[in-house]
Amino acid sequence: MAKSKFSDVDEYGFKRDINFDYAAYDSIMTNYYKVLTKRRMKWQNLMKNPSNFHIKSSKLKRYIRKGIPAHIRGEIWMHISGGFKALDKEPLLYQSLLATHYDIEIVDAIRIDLPRTFPENVFFENIRTPLFNVLIAYANHNKDIGYCQGLNYIAGLILIVTKNEEYTFWLLKILIEDITQNYHTKTMRGLITDIGVLHGLIDVRAPEISQHLETIGMPFPVVTTKWFICMFAEVLPVETVLRIWDCVFFEGSKILFRVCLTLFLQHKDDILECDDISVLANLFHSIVKDADATNCHEFINNIFHVPGVLKRTTIERLRVQINSKTVNDKRN
Repeated sequence: MAKSKFSDVDEYGFKRDINFDYAAYDSIMTNYYKVLTKRRMKWQNLMKNPSNFHIKSSKLKRYIRKGIPAHIRGEIWMHISGGFKALDKEPLLYQSLLATHYDIEIVDAIRIDLPRTFPENVFFENIRTPLFNVLIAYANHNKDIGYCQGLNYIAGLILIVTKNEEYTFWLLKILIEDITQNYHTKTMRGLITDIGVLHGLIDVRAPEISQHLETIGMPFPVVTTKWFICMFAEVLPVETVLRIWDCVFFEGSKILFRVCLTLFLQHKDDILECDDISVLANLFHSIVKDADATNCHEFINNIFHVPGVLKRTTIERLRVQINSKTVNDKRN
């Protein structure tokens, strides 16, 4: 293994894989650190005027797409998602939820999942109790969802970034209730719909991929369910996930489709060469950890170029079509 100035643990406490390519990472980060330094200075100037966050300007979008510095990421997420506004409206909500009676079944489910959440993260023991608090508070708040697997990864990663329970609660609430509506309900209706939307988008942009997956018997949900439900946490490298979430908190779920489309389209030839379901499964496992995925800055640039134009109206139209078809199928 090549010598590297980088630790085997990243800045968020995640242990790097034994096969981690330190030489490639050195090359990537040598250039990326220069970008981070420039961006940090620009963000410092932007934050001098809080009114810059009151409107969704093209300037703010450009800054976010180029990356939010790690040390202010949690605060910026609260600004751009509307988290601070929601907190100001109900400043006592989080603490009041912690003081309510806990459903013992939900408590047990959360306690079972906590040790499974980021077991490779060296900081996790420090956030175990805060993460439990956030998850049980949200379960008390949203009875329709309560607690389901996937929320632990999302809330856990937010907490690692913000280091603030209350901020994490509000950001989790916004992600689950506003950005990925009905992904985590018992029916998972929103998740099923959006997987169908992605399938429709692939049918238009690369129909041969859809046909190939069907031919070898690889259902779309097998590949993409975890991508959507965890919003790529525990899928892509952590810094890439956080760069994606920077954009998601500002631009919404459309970003998730851009990421999915990029992963499919960038690896189109490799996908079409797989002639066996197990080989294809291994390919999808590898493409989310390769050099393209690790180079977070280049990856984010790609999600805004590789898929081409992707209008919100197109996504909404496909959602309506899929939901209407579902209703008609049930009637018949």
